[in-house]
Amino acid sequence: MSGSWKEEYQRKMVSPEEAVKVVRDGDRVSFTYGREPRALGLALAARLGEVKDVKVFIRTPAMDFGWYDPGWEESFKIEISYVLPITREMMAQRRCDFVIGGLLGMTPRHPAVAEADVLFTEVSPPDENGHCSFGASVWGKKKAVECAKVVLAEVNKNLIRTYGENYVHVSEIDYFVEHVSGGKQPGATDLLGRKTWEPGEVEKRIAEYVSTLIKDGNTLQIGVGSTSEWIAQLGALNHRSDLGWHSETTPRGIIKLVREGVITGKRKNINRGKVIAVAVGGGDQEDMDFVNHNPLFELYDADYVLNPAVIGSNDTVVAVNSAISVDLTGQIAAESVGPTLVSGPGGQLAFATGAQLSKGGRFISTLPSTAKNGSVSRIVPQLEKGTIATIPRTLADIVVTEYGIAHLYGKTQRERAMELINIAHPDFRAELKKEAQGLFWP
Repeated sequence: MSGSWKEEYQRKMVSPEEAVKVVRDGDRVSFTYGREPRALGLALAARLGEVKDVKVFIRTPAMDFGWYDPGWEESFKIEISYVLPITREMMAQRRCDFVIGGLLGMTPRHPAVAEADVLFTEVSPPDENGHCSFGASVWGKKKAVECAKVVLAEVNKNLIRTYGENYVHVSEIDYFVEHVSGGKQPGATDLLGRKTWEPGEVEKRIAEYVSTLIKDGNTLQIGVGSTSEWIAQLGALNHRSDLGWHSETTPRGIIKLVREGVITGKRKNINRGKVIAVAVGGGDQEDMDFVNHNPLFELYDADYVLNPAVIGSNDTVVAVNSAISVDLTGQIAAESVGPTLVSGPGGQLAFATGAQLSKGGRFISTLPSTAKNGSVSRIVPQLEKGTIATIPRTLADIVVTEYGIAHLYGKTQRERAMELINIAHPDFRAELKKEAQGLFWP
């Protein structure tokens, strides 16, 4: 049997140029979530002018294949589901479209998955039984492979292996190609293609406030974002014990906390003793070597990790996520400024719901008090027209800025307004009080 899959694997190995010949005019090409297969992407981009109206869906665009620039539209129609730096200009100019996922992400009933003519993904070389790993992230890849008409896989020998649902068999792939390295400098960007940077005083103060809300034995979720993701890396959690981890992603500092025994999962009700995530990363090579083949880490599809009922099965869940703005009723915006999309929802709504279902759970939104060099308050009377409310006011719980902590759960409109005004930048508090008076008092 082992010889059988090896022969099949060799037979399916072709050049990237040969593999992408399966893409025809009008096809829907879908990239799996996470790392983009570079060789396949470049080979498809090289068919500019040769193919027409190919719909290309890339969930988290981080690699430049050329088609984000003007002039590619006749060949490639781009769709994304997360606005990252490389696509912000394209999105602002309305040259691409935004795919709206569901509560659990891109499930098999979503057209971006169910109607894919050709799927591009990245895998490790097969093991002794013919199973390839999806590497550091799962994010619906197994279901995407099952749904696609044709599956092309780029083989990257550097991908790690984890436990959980992180595998696909050689027989499920139509063609394999060898990986092409991008030659990116280590540390130049993070897993989402954003330039790495160091925290300032605002981020440090927010991390300190959030750390006071996290207790021994809590099960954590921390999302990527300019304020939330620094909490672990800045050492704010180093003196906690027996923390659990159940999260979509693993920001910088989390794997280090597992290595040092701060995150043990010993008090979790489900998946006890396990680090549960959709994706791992954000650390250095030592961190990734620690994750590789380590039974402590289990990666599962988003429809399990982001299921509010699963999240709520653990007690004292504390979910921490970044926001762009919050209005005085508690509506939380994390995707857009007005109608202009600048990010994506991620798993925020799922974890806000799951935290409320968890016994003793908390949902924490973090944000700087101002934007645009202090000229604009992020605590606003009402969300700007067109702004997407990622978290409704009914799920708002705790909001943290560099000026303190606002407790919103169970509060009246007036009480919420005053809580939020007290953590707004002092320069804007008087105006916010005046607006609140007009909104909530006779």
